Amino acid sequence: MAVQSWLDVLQSAKKTAMIHDGKRKIHYLFTDEKEMAEEYDLKTDELIVRKWRHKSTLGAQGQWQVEVGEPLVGPVTSLDSEVIKENCSNPLFMRKDTKTCFQWRIRNLPYPKDVFSVSVEPSERCIIIKTSNKKYYKKFSVVDLDRSQLPLDSSALSFTHANNTLVVNYKKPKEILTLEQELLKELKKLKGISEGDADCKTQ
Repeated sequence: MAVQSWLDVLQSAKKTAMIHDGKRKIHYLFTDEKEMAEEYDLKTDELIVRKWRHKSTLGAQGQWQVEVGEPLVGPVTSLDSEVIKENCSNPLFMRKDTKTCFQWRIRNLPYPKDVFSVSVEPSERCIIIKTSNKKYYKKFSVVDLDRSQLPLDSSALSFTHANNTLVVNYKKPKEILTLEQELLKELKKLKGISEGDADCKTQ
């Protein structure tokens, strides 16, 4: 089963744990040399961050790509500051999961809720957000379902809108909930390394 095979990949990866700042930080190194880093809230066990890093064809380290959590923001130089100010009202798309749902938040969308349409496109394996005023359009996949080869279910999808933020929820299927519980059990058994190892390298 695909869910089990993804769990096997996670379990076979080299993992390093670090407890720091109220978070359990896990670094994974896979057999294909891809890296994944996760951060969990120690109190709630909720996933706060998941990011990936791939090596280039020449073997150089690539940039971290955020899958879950706040997008990475580089240092802002004085030359960039005006550009940043101009763009701060643009819609900001990010994923922030809960224990029971995959969740995406899109900030800076100052339109009434009835303008939005959120739907599942099973043939393309994606979720589509669009507005009747044609001011916003976004198509994105649920990578967790893709990795486990699980179907998209429109009945699992819901959305709310408040404070200029659209919140899209997709209820996690039982297969994903089981996988996450199994993985968390294993992660809690890992012996954490010292906080001083900021790079969280695999030993």
